[in-house]
Amino acid sequence: MNKLLFFAGLKDIINADHLELNLAGKTVKEVKAELKQQYSDLPLESVLTAINEEFAFDDDIIEKNDVIAFIPPVSGG
Repeated sequence: MNKLLFFAGLKDIINADHLELNLAGKTVKEVKAELKQQYSDLPLESVLTAINEEFAFDDDIIEKNDVIAFIPPVSGG
């Protein structure tokens, strides 16, 4: 099982700060595509992704028990 963490406006779109899904063996890109099918408003093309607190790329493969975080762009002043 994998824990998916969502931050800022992303958690408002899915109405939760995390989900738990079995994603082992899938790429980050595949996971984003699955999430986009279920939550069409998620702007996943513009988010940073991290696996176990390290930045990840779309072709990185998720392993059992990995924690995946989706971090939207941050602006400030």
